Amino acid sequence: MADEIIRNEEETEDNIIVLTDDNGEDQEFEFLDLIEYENEEYIVIIPANDEADEVIILKIESLNDEDEQYVGVEDEETLAAVFEIFKEHYKDVVDFE
Repeated sequence: MADEIIRNEEETEDNIIVLTDDNGEDQEFEFLDLIEYENEEYIVIIPANDEADEVIILKIESLNDEDEQYVGVEDEETLAAVFEIFKEHYKDVVDFE
């Protein structure tokens, strides 16, 4: 998924967003956080119907005033930095190993 571009299809209640991948398949994710890092925005999500033990971090890129796309992040340093910010936000809620 790191090199696929996925677009926000719709938002539903309970922090669930539906994303459509490059193959046209819809998948539900739980939105966990929006993080700004080095003047860029990233979302942190997990699959909604899965017992995932890892989060997914995607960079937000604006297409126009109304639409945006989410792009996989390949830079390990950026991923680590965004994940550290996420952990700081959730340190009182989640016990990270």
